[in-house]
Amino acid sequence: MGYSRAVVKGGWCFVSGVTGYDYASMAMPETIADQARNCFGTIADVLAQAGFEMTDIVRVQYTVTDAALVDALVPVLGATLGSIKPAATMVIAGLIRPEMKVEIEVTAFKG
Repeated sequence: MGYSRAVVKGGWCFVSGVTGYDYASMAMPETIADQARNCFGTIADVLAQAGFEMTDIVRVQYTVTDAALVDALVPVLGATLGSIKPAATMVIAGLIRPEMKVEIEVTAFKG
């Protein structure tokens, strides 16, 4: 389908939507909080490979499958991005596999 985990253009890094799989085991955690932690671990690794840091994140989009899950997700978001304070959007929508509860997409900038 034509896909890159991330694309770097100048000072920008665009990271595609990341779901909560543990890519070492290809296991998906049950809870949205654990899925989000895995998302952020993958995002941090991808950013590092591209020469960026989590503190370079300026924009984030969260896609959550059920609004009832948001309360369990918010503490992880705050712990990870609370001091960074990127512009953020949260969308409630279906994802491509039933075990997926959250997908996180970020944009980072080094200026």
